[in-house]
Amino acid sequence: MTVLVATSTIRGSTEGASHGAIHLADMEKGRIGHVLDWKAPGVDWSMSGGGRGLRGIAFDGERVFVAGSDCLYCFSPDFELLAVYRSPYLSHCHDIACFDRKLYLTSKGFDSILGFDLDDHRFGWGLHIMDGDGGLQGRPFDPEGALGPLPGGELGLNSLWCDPRGMFISGTGTLGLLHFDARSIVRLVTLPRGVQNARPWRDGVLFNDTENYAARFITPDSNRVFQLPRYPEQDLSCDGHEPGLRQGFARGLCVLDDNVFAVGSTPASITLHNLDTMKTTRCINFSTDVRHSIHSLAVWPFEVPG
Repeated sequence: MTVLVATSTIRGSTEGASHGAIHLADMEKGRIGHVLDWKAPGVDWSMSGGGRGLRGIAFDGERVFVAGSDCLYCFSPDFELLAVYRSPYLSHCHDIACFDRKLYLTSKGFDSILGFDLDDHRFGWGLHIMDGDGGLQGRPFDPEGALGPLPGGELGLNSLWCDPRGMFISGTGTLGLLHFDARSIVRLVTLPRGVQNARPWRDGVLFNDTENYAARFITPDSNRVFQLPRYPEQDLSCDGHEPGLRQGFARGLCVLDDNVFAVGSTPASITLHNLDTMKTTRCINFSTDVRHSIHSLAVWPFEVPG
């Protein structure tokens, strides 16, 4: 049984109302379980998206880590909230990833990556990324100190992947997939503006191309495009007028095996795609409200809560 966990955001929601959720999706049976409704107060309500909703997902042993906009939540596998961690340099977090006893988080508001020690339960590492006249540079800083970076956001950091080769980073303004090997940062490949969830896979790069309502896999010799579901406009709903909302916005991506990957899109939908056959093999939709957007996807490693 393939079960995915999905976090979501609800753009334009008001204080006191649900502004996100966690869902478990049985992709074989086509069933969605709504396991956590998120009404956390104190988020940034000033923008349509703002601090609403829940974001990146990662696992460590029996702990489920989920990012909020400016904090890191730790849950048990049955979604009991165990702890909340904060850093003054965590702002507009989108993606998180565990590697080598650290959990790394994108901090879009500070053009930075933060490192959270999974054993000491503290933020102990930070990297401020700059792309200026001298090229890409990374400056380490203490995420608990007073001498960190100033607020920014020019790079729009929203994607993070870690493996033994290093850290792979991208965002709406990076114009490519960046690679950090603990010494320097280089742009490995050019990607379109607006990219989400870029990561290396097989012999290329897999990512959501939000400007073109598609997921793409590129290599030096190929460009494979997977269109996302579109619904008749008369079937869609929107609880309140929110400018800039659009269906087909691609966000959330995870790999299931050597051939199949999953993509999230708006209104809240999850599709499975087979790279080798170039077929879309499954689509599950669980909202017609175009404010309701998948944010992150991951393969659920635990038993499904009763």
